[in-house]
Amino acid sequence: MNLLPLAIGAPGLPELIVIALIILLLFGGSKLPALMRNLGRSTNEFKRGMSETTEDDDQSDSEGEKN
Repeated sequence: MNLLPLAIGAPGLPELIVIALIILLLFGGSKLPALMRNLGRSTNEFKRGMSETTEDDDQSDSEGEKN
């Protein structure tokens, strides 16, 4: 018996629709905009923190070359 391996990848459109419906049921329509706004803010904070860390690393590398 030949078993095909399960392909695990990015979710398709039907899976995304099911996930969206579950989120809508869990949080309700009134809380969803605030949830998405907070998600966007936290993503921006994460990106800002990552860029600051990269800039700090670049500055410390250039200072290390001077010494």
